[in-house]
Amino acid sequence: YQDALPLYRQANLLNRFGGDLVRHTLANNVVQLGEAVQPLINRLRDTLGDADLIYGDETTLQVLKESGRRAQQKSYLWVQCSGSNPPIRLFSYAPSHSAATARELYDDIRGVLMSDGYEVYDQIAQQNSLVHLACWAHARRKFIEAEAALPKQTRTPDHPALQMLNLIGELYAVEKHARERAQDNDNNQEQRHAMRRQARRAHSVAIIDRIQLHLLAHLHTTAPQSLLGKALHYLHSQWPKLIRFLDNGTYPLDNNLAENALRPFVIGRKNWLFSDSVHGAKASANLYSLIETAKANGLEPYFYLAHLFRELPNATTLDDIEKLLPWKVQLPTVKR
Repeated sequence: YQDALPLYRQANLLNRFGGDLVRHTLANNVVQLGEAVQPLINRLRDTLGDADLIYGDETTLQVLKESGRRAQQKSYLWVQCSGSNPPIRLFSYAPSHSAATARELYDDIRGVLMSDGYEVYDQIAQQNSLVHLACWAHARRKFIEAEAALPKQTRTPDHPALQMLNLIGELYAVEKHARERAQDNDNNQEQRHAMRRQARRAHSVAIIDRIQLHLLAHLHTTAPQSLLGKALHYLHSQWPKLIRFLDNGTYPLDNNLAENALRPFVIGRKNWLFSDSVHGAKASANLYSLIETAKANGLEPYFYLAHLFRELPNATTLDDIEKLLPWKVQLPTVKR
């Protein structure tokens, strides 16, 4: 999972060195491991529910053998990340990205939710009385697409798409400066959040006002179906959630933490393409959860999994399981 190496390639490599394993055997092992670590996944979910801030995202997954569904139908892998300690990256398989699925995954979540503009997250935030934040990186991405589609001769600094990108870039510059200033002064987390809120009040508020003026100046004069029009309308629809980061120094500007957690899965999907069964998809979700949570806690995933698989057969109580969570063990760290 960490190296995005499909099982059939692993079987071929092992056979070249005298092994006698086939992909089916490896797949069965993965499924069994995925089921064996379920108690830890349950503890990750319990702990995630206590986090003050949750990042959420999802991506597609193809499962070939799923009852009542064609092999070509898309299923989904959801990710939920804690924005506070302990760092948790929890992956969940589901056959859809419906509101019913989201309600189940977010049933115990309270506090603050950061997500993209998928409307199901609005429903979850409303039902659970969450503070809902929208992602500036998603909004920015749509203007990048609009700018990339421009003919070369019209790609001038005064074009609305480039002007908006420059303004959003100023927001990120404020965040970067506040982060570097806090690091230079070796502040604790509470002080860093206070400094970020102060920087936002001093600089970001004025930038937001300029972005809003620019948005309103072009929103109704741009063809809605053009890429620029779609970017402007997306920005307008997400506006109340996009500016909410100004209220609190702990609120993030974007959903990049969740997107970064999904990236190893997306890269791996290019190699292995699909899961053969629902059992395999669920096992993959569990193992990605442990690997990415280990990395988020500074652990080298190989050493963590080796430790886990040695100790898990002897874990008979809830306390035993608790001691195996990534933030509870002392092991070699990730090499930077």
